[in-house]
Amino acid sequence: MRPVRPRLVALATAATLALGGCAAVSDTSDTSGVAPATRQVADGEGVWDADTVHDIAVEVDEDAVAAMVDTYQETGEKQWIEATVTIDGETFERAGLRLKGNSSLRGVSDDAEPTDLPWLVRLDEYVDGQSLDGSSELIVRSNSSETALNEAVALDLLAEAGLASEHAVASSFSVNGADPRLRLVVQNLDEDWEAENFAGDGLLYKAEAGGDWSYRGDDPDSYTDVFDQETGDDDLTPLIDFLDFLNNSSDEEFAAELPDHLDVASFARYLAFEELVDNFDDIDGPGNNSYLRYDADTGGFTVVAWDHNLAFGGAPGGGGGFPRGGDGERPTDLPTDLPSGMPSGMPTDMPSGMPGGERPEGGPGGGPGGGGGMGGRSNVLVERFAAVEEWADLVDQAKADLTAELYDSGYAEEVLDRWAGVLTEQAGDLVDADTVQEEADAIRSSIAG
Repeated sequence: MRPVRPRLVALATAATLALGGCAAVSDTSDTSGVAPATRQVADGEGVWDADTVHDIAVEVDEDAVAAMVDTYQETGEKQWIEATVTIDGETFERAGLRLKGNSSLRGVSDDAEPTDLPWLVRLDEYVDGQSLDGSSELIVRSNSSETALNEAVALDLLAEAGLASEHAVASSFSVNGADPRLRLVVQNLDEDWEAENFAGDGLLYKAEAGGDWSYRGDDPDSYTDVFDQETGDDDLTPLIDFLDFLNNSSDEEFAAELPDHLDVASFARYLAFEELVDNFDDIDGPGNNSYLRYDADTGGFTVVAWDHNLAFGGAPGGGGGFPRGGDGERPTDLPTDLPSGMPSGMPTDMPSGMPGGERPEGGPGGGPGGGGGMGGRSNVLVERFAAVEEWADLVDQAKADLTAELYDSGYAEEVLDRWAGVLTEQAGDLVDADTVQEEADAIRSSIAG
């Protein structure tokens, strides 16, 4: 039986303990406006039992899929369609199915194999209350590796780091009777996830891939294409007020008042974590990947991590730590004339690893922040946070602490071995053992530094 894996919550007090010895932490954590649940979320059971490769079969009208793909190609809209979904032998009629992702959908065509596409499955989209083991939403993830070990391991480490994470399981996934593929399935960040990770009422906002963190005035309609509200009654006021503060406060006001608006210790730990696992596509990466969770009781925000399929040096289309293809080589025909940086309003879901502008000085890759890489873009919170010396020091201390806790302790290798063992023992019909070993060794090298 796999050992219990703590699903810790991102809370200032836990981060304070983990960042012990840094005087700045006590100052910021005392005034942080965020105090999520202190309980642990244990390893998943049932559909989220990570000791098992789960069987997921989808039956859906092929014409409906084709129409959905056409709509996405023409408008970018991701429409829901009905499907019959069978998970580990339990069948759900009239479940909802729609495309999920941004860069993972780049170049999607009418002849795309549905079994290979990224999906959001919502069991209760058309039937109220329909769920499995308390969950109604599952995301079938894309990954440039054959095993998706990089994201699976990163999510486990994220939880061990004391930051809000999501359940993940390996699956044998197929659509309309096609040969199944090995796909990582993760928990969607919805009401069920929020209740598992945070205590009290709150609101969850997702940054859109094509958006930014600019202040656009107090009209909620101005933020339609830049943030989505995922939980709670529709209310963008807390988000708008926060963006106003981030963009319009003076340097003195920002340094003095940010702890009233944001869990500073947790954010420092988040930035350190993303750098530690070399996740280029984080809060200021090309995908703008992040959530903001507002605590209605304290009036503060927590930054929530999202999207780790590029962790440990992964890159769409191969390369990074995850070679693909017969020779295992990275593609050599990538364009080399991309402009430096990503201007506001330009597409931001370029495949990671393509040449482009360097990340801003002081941002991830060059200081506090996520994994290094090219093609990232600026984020006002990251830039201003890194410019405050005591908070930059927090990130440095957090990275040192996390290195000791996750890597030097041997925990990361234990997690990697558990995940690789599940695939080797149960997914031999989906991926050969040599591939599992090769991709596990690539991650192991990254962990070893």
